[in-house]
Amino acid sequence: MNKKQILESLKKVRETSKKRNFSQSIDIVINLKDLDLKKPDHKINNFATVPHGRGKKIKVCALVGGELNNDAKEHCDYTILKENFSSYEKRKLKKVMRDHEFFIAQANIMPDVAKAFGRFLGTAGKMPNPKAGMIVPPKGSTKMIVEKLQKTVRIATKNELAVKCSVGMETMDDDKLVDNAEAVYKEVIHHLPLHDQNVRSVFIKATMGKPVEVGGKEKWPLKRSLIL
Repeated sequence: MNKKQILESLKKVRETSKKRNFSQSIDIVINLKDLDLKKPDHKINNFATVPHGRGKKIKVCALVGGELNNDAKEHCDYTILKENFSSYEKRKLKKVMRDHEFFIAQANIMPDVAKAFGRFLGTAGKMPNPKAGMIVPPKGSTKMIVEKLQKTVRIATKNELAVKCSVGMETMDDDKLVDNAEAVYKEVIHHLPLHDQNVRSVFIKATMGKPVEVGGKEKWPLKRSLIL
């Protein structure tokens, strides 16, 4: 897969996507092969950095103690103080989860975070993750990690042989979307045991549009499991 192929697929996506009254996400679907997801080293659960950002504001929620309270309120979109953890029952927490893509936490209260929110954040794949720097020292600052998360996407196989994620918004320039898609692809194959030999196919699609295969002919419809 190269930039020219991604660009050609992206242009086809734009040509075939109907105009919507909202800005659609541009997504990449990387279908995998010859892997056994029961084996830990065959799974992917990591993050990729997209060089040109996501084309929209990525909301971050902070789970902190008193040491980081003021800093988190300044730099994060929402802050939950440790002493208020118990007030977040299931329905209230689910609303926060819907509104925020990433959660960061103060390092020395991680046991409290896990106890209060682990079963909900863990199931949703939103537990603060050290791989993306989401665990912040009590004497640190949330500013840099919040800025980094604006250019971060989660890449995970979950329960199927595919990695699916957004590489930006349709309002972004083609060149930036191509760079972002290439960055995600390279990060994914970096974590595969046989690298690009474990890739079956790659598709680009808009949120509500038809997927277009990178380096191949348009295929529609795909199996439900291969569509974002």
